[in-house]
Amino acid sequence: MSSHDAAPSGPPSRNPCCLCWCCCCSCSWNQERQRAWQVSRESKLQPLPSCEVCTPPSPKEVQSWAQSFDKLMHSPTGRSVFRAFLRTEYSEENMLFWLACEELKAEANQHVVDEKARLIYEDYVSILSPKEVSLDSRVREGINRKMQEPSPHTFDDAQLQIYTLMHRDSYPRFLTSPTYRSLLLQGAPQSSEA
Repeated sequence: MSSHDAAPSGPPSRNPCCLCWCCCCSCSWNQERQRAWQVSRESKLQPLPSCEVCTPPSPKEVQSWAQSFDKLMHSPTGRSVFRAFLRTEYSEENMLFWLACEELKAEANQHVVDEKARLIYEDYVSILSPKEVSLDSRVREGINRKMQEPSPHTFDDAQLQIYTLMHRDSYPRFLTSPTYRSLLLQGAPQSSEA
C-alpha cells in the first residue's frame, strides 16, 4: 500500500507557514500579516501633507515639466500635480505603483523587502486587485517567478512598463489639461499697461 492510499480523507488543512505570495491564499498567516501591514501601507503609499503640496511650484519648474516626462517625474511637486491629474482619469494606480516600486528599491532589509513586495503584488499586480495596473503577460510571468525570492528589483520590468505607459498615454494629455495650463498661467508675467 502506498503512502498516497493512506492519506486521510476530508478537507486539506491550512498550512500556517504558507509560502504563497498571491492574494489567493486564505491561510491565517497571510490574513494576519495583511492586517498588520494595512496601516503601514496606507501611511506610506498615500500622500503625506508636506511642503510639496503646500508650496506652489515656480514658473520655471512648471515650464520644465513640458520639456520632458523625466523632469516631471523627478520633481516632487510635479509628481504630486501629475498624480492629481491621473486621479481625474481614473488611473492614479499607475503613479501609486511607480512610487511603491521606488520605495521598494530603496529598501535594504530583506524582511521588509519581502513584505513590501507582497503588498505591491497584492495591490497592483494581482488580477483580484481593484488597483491592478496594466501589464503584459511576459512581465506578469516574470514577476510571478521573482516573487519566490523577492528583491528590491522584483518589479523593475513592470515599473518601466507603467512608466512608459504614463509617458506615452497620460503625459501628453496632462500637458494640454486645464490643470497644467492654469499652473502655466499663474507663472506668466502680467502686463503692466495702464
